Order: sequence, then C-alpha cells, then structure tokens
Amino acid sequence: MSLLLARSSYSPCKTLSLRKTVCVNLVQDTATDLFPAYEQLLDQRNIPPKAKSHYSRWAKAWFTTVTPDNPPATLEFFQCLGRRSSLPAWQFQQAVRAVAWFARDILHIPWAESFDWRGLADQAKPLEPDHRTLGREAIRVPPAKSAPAVPAGPLPETAGEVARICEEIRRAIRLGGLSYATEQTYVHWNARFTRFCLIRLKQTPQDAGEQGITDYLNYLALERNVSASTQKQALNAMVFLARKVFGQTEFTLEKPAPGHTHRRPPIVLTREEIQAVLAHLENPWKLAAQLMYGSGLRLMEALRLRVKDIDFGQGTIIVNDGKGAKHRVVPLPRALESCLKEHLAKEKQKHADDLAGGCGDVHMPESLMRKYPNASREWPWQFLFPSATLCPHPRSKRIARYHVHEFSMQRQFKEATRKAGISKPATCHTLRHSFATHLLESGIDIRTVQDLLGHSDVSTTMIYLHVMKRPGAGGPSPLDLS
Repeated sequence: MSLLLARSSYSPCKTLSLRKTVCVNLVQDTATDLFPAYEQLLDQRNIPPKAKSHYSRWAKAWFTTVTPDNPPATLEFFQCLGRRSSLPAWQFQQAVRAVAWFARDILHIPWAESFDWRGLADQAKPLEPDHRTLGREAIRVPPAKSAPAVPAGPLPETAGEVARICEEIRRAIRLGGLSYATEQTYVHWNARFTRFCLIRLKQTPQDAGEQGITDYLNYLALERNVSASTQKQALNAMVFLARKVFGQTEFTLEKPAPGHTHRRPPIVLTREEIQAVLAHLENPWKLAAQLMYGSGLRLMEALRLRVKDIDFGQGTIIVNDGKGAKHRVVPLPRALESCLKEHLAKEKQKHADDLAGGCGDVHMPESLMRKYPNASREWPWQFLFPSATLCPHPRSKRIARYHVHEFSMQRQFKEATRKAGISKPATCHTLRHSFATHLLESGIDIRTVQDLLGHSDVSTTMIYLHVMKRPGAGGPSPLDLS
C-alpha cells in the first residue's frame, strides 16, 4: 500500500505541534485523497460539526508524524501528547478515538484492529476533585468558630444547614484521624438525615434527637427497602453525629424496623475462569488484575502502589494506608516478577522522558511534599500504574501525574468477563475473593489468610469457607482416609 511508504523522520515530541507544515509531497497527496472519506466517516458516527475539525486535526497530526506500520511509534506519539499539561484528559481521549477510526476504518492497518484503543483512552480518565486519593486535600475544613447558639425560631434553610452539618462532621472526623472513605460515607448519610429532619419532621437534627434517628432508620427499612448492612451504616453515621458533633454522649434508641437481612455469599471465580478473563486483558490492566488475584489486593490498593512498595529481594509488596488506614505486607507472586520488571523498565523510561520534557512530578500528600520537596520527581515515588495524562491538583493547581482511575479498571474487567463468556456477576473485587478461597482450598491456615487480607476479625474471613469447593480448608472426608 502506497501510504506505508515514505515518511518524515519520526520525532513526536518535536512534531506534535498541530501547525506543523507537511513537507513531504506524498503525504500531502495521500491526505488529499483520504481525508474526504474520513469526513464522511465522522458524519456516519454523528460527530457534531464543531468537533469534526478537531478529529481531522488529530488524525492529520498522527498521520504526518508516525509511520502507520509501527505500533510502538503510535504509543510514543500518545505518550508525548500526554506530557502536555495544557491538554485536558477529554481531548486526549478524543485524539485516541480520532486516530483509532482513521487507522482502522480508513487506512485498514492490520494491527489497528487488535490494538487496545479503549484501554489507551481509559488510562487518561482524570481523578475527580472529591476522589479518595485527592478529596482530603481538595476539600478544606476551617477551624471551628465560637458562634453563639442559634435561637429558637424558624427552621434554617435546608441547603445551608446541610452544608453546616457536613462541615462539622468533616472537622470531627479529621480530628479523630478516621479514613477519608469513612468521611465520605458519614457526610453522605448525615446530609440525607438532615434533609429528612428538616423536610419531614420539621425539626433540626439536634432537636429531633433519638426519635429522629429511629424515624429515619424506619424510613430506610420500610420505604426505601434498604438492606440491614445499609441501615447499620446509616446508624453508625448518625450516632457519630450525635456523639461527636452534638455532644450527646449517652442516649438510647428504640429498636428500628430491621432492613433486609439476606446476605449473599461472595462471588468466586475458578482458576480456569480467572485465566480466561486475564487472557482478554491488556497491560496495564492485566498486570493490575494479576496483582489483585495473586496478592489479595483491593482495587484501590493495587492502583495506588508506588515503585518503592515493590520489594523484589524480599518477594513482598507493602500496602500502605489500606482499608481502615492499615498497613500490611503481602507476598509478591514470583510468576509476575519478570512482567513487573519489564513494566517498570518501560515506566522508568517514560518517567525519564517526562523529566526531560520539563514534567515528571507525581501526586503526593501535602505533608510529604513539605517534608520531601524533591521526592515527587524521584523514581521510587512514581505510581506503578500512572495515568496517561497530566492534570492539575484541584486545590493547589500543581501539575502532576496520578494513578489510573478505578472506573477505567472496572470497565476493562467487565468487558474482559463478557468476552470470556462468564455469566457470574464478577467485579474486580471478585479477584480478592478468589484469592482467599483458593488459598483456603489449598490448605492454607485461615489465620494466615486473615493476615494477608488485613481483616481485623477472623469471622470476616470465615465467609470464604462457605464457597469453597471442598469445605473445611480443603480437608478430606473421613471416608477417603479409610
């Protein structure tokens, strides 16, 4: 095919400018023939007229910069694109779609059919300002003000009272050292409880007191049909509000109507099913899934891993600030060592290119940034699974690279499960369930599994005994021993 012939020398970081003049006559002639067909393709895909010019611009930038029969050059093209701090993530994703359609449907390049365009776009999904990685730093809570008590009278405005209650809860939680996930949950439930009191009970939450909590729990069970665990979660949030914010140290609640108590056993995949799912994943998603299954990691624990957390000498992974702000050490699967080293070598080169391009910073908590001001540019502190683009911190506006978004990993895993033909409602957390179940089936002591999972109570780990192929930690039947 004549398009795969002469091309200008490939230097993407120098030629990414969209205003670059194409000096190769062959490229100009070919583009004249191809881009009218690309315009028609965009019309068929219902691309708005205002966006069509941007799609064509991305396709031309790739076509005039990269040799089409060279997939690594395409990856390098997008890596250079991701280093542009002024480029929003949605534009990066738009560029991926534009190039994918041009390469696959116009040029009909063979490798473009199997290339993971969706996975490349997913790596650029930005973290929201209230994301668990950023929320505690993005949402600031001012010190408590010594304001006089609100006199009796008309009810306060609902939105203003909800905001005030939420701010008080955030302050109490951060002074108590609880996790940000707990903060999100308690703020959510108490915001709903405050609206319930003001709108239904015509009282403030403090005036509603114990009876208001009971009424809201009954409302959840009878009208919202929530489960018992959801009702208990709401109860814990409201008890925290009463004790830590309103100062009601002792109170008694009437027994509320119970929620639905049906607790489903965890979903577990067989070893064959897990291999089938992994076969339909591409890196970095495949490597992240292998770590979750091979080390029993939760999704966010895997995505938040940094280079320094991998210890090849000891054969361990250090999990920092896991659920409940716990730290633990889990085994590094020996079968993944070569893949991990290859992945780290590629990421290290990418980080070196970032530094050469004037970026290379990674997100770190503000307290660590003050203590180690240069650590954000050092290799050990980089995320194991970094995002494809740079984005500003929601509060400080410091440009840095973050880890890939968990929603992207969830979408990739769901698609791989569908392609593998698995009808079970499996999620990324299913890999952790499978890790525990398969260890117990292999005869590993349940206390060891509890320690690897980071469970505070062994009763939490014992639920996996109910989904094993052979109950009793894989022990044989007495009849088989005779």
